[in-house]
Amino acid sequence: MEQTNEKNIKDFEEMVKASEEAPSIEEDYIIEVDNVSLDFYTRDEKIDNLKEFFIRLIKGKADRKAVRILNNISFKVKRGESIAIIGHNGAGKSTMLKLIADIYRPTEGKVTVRGKVAPLLNLGAGFDQESSAKENVYLNGAILGYSRKEIAKKYEEIVEFAELKEHMHIPIKNFSSGMVARLGFAIAIDVKPDILLVDEILSVGDENFRNKCARKVKELRDEGVTFVIVSHNMPQVKSLCQKAVWIENSEVMAYGEVNEVCDKYIKYCNDKK
Repeated sequence: MEQTNEKNIKDFEEMVKASEEAPSIEEDYIIEVDNVSLDFYTRDEKIDNLKEFFIRLIKGKADRKAVRILNNISFKVKRGESIAIIGHNGAGKSTMLKLIADIYRPTEGKVTVRGKVAPLLNLGAGFDQESSAKENVYLNGAILGYSRKEIAKKYEEIVEFAELKEHMHIPIKNFSSGMVARLGFAIAIDVKPDILLVDEILSVGDENFRNKCARKVKELRDEGVTFVIVSHNMPQVKSLCQKAVWIENSEVMAYGEVNEVCDKYIKYCNDKK
């Protein structure tokens, strides 16, 4: 009996040890998109004023029409992996990034994200136009979850990368769109998030700055930052990413190794010409 108990204890200990050593499925994937669909709503008829809206609402005629933007999308991203979302304009690529960033909530399905996200979706969109560039560095740092002390340590690096040292005390409203984009990019990449969502922003600034952005993205990728990129630049996608998701007409057309998916998309585009 004692030998049996000792064997049971030993077997249990080995089972516990094995479970501890085995990689967790949840921990292995930093992003999981599971059968996600998203509907936007429009009205069938134009309503010109608030009075007409309430009259139609009372009469039950203010019906909304659901428009499916994304339909049954599924893919997973491992920690440190880079994945591109490709497809034609209006396919739902940027909308998918906003679901990952928790800007939108899915109508159906589930998006699971494990880690701190820096969304480079619309650079400068969160800036306070009346505040200086310096004040906006601290403001955006706080939005990304960093303390004022932490941002202070990174401030000089951010300014140097953005190449805006002489302009940091000027209100953002006086910046050109290129200057705003450079500052927004510099803030997002310097705080080193777990996940970086990139929407066509590697085209900001002049050629030298674009090349610097691309080098920085590759550096962060090599350091283990997870990337989800939306881009129409296939050579850039192939250079930066390991996998790709091709979305067309709101659905996944292909998902897998980046070169294979991009080549299918390019062939599809050529065949449609």
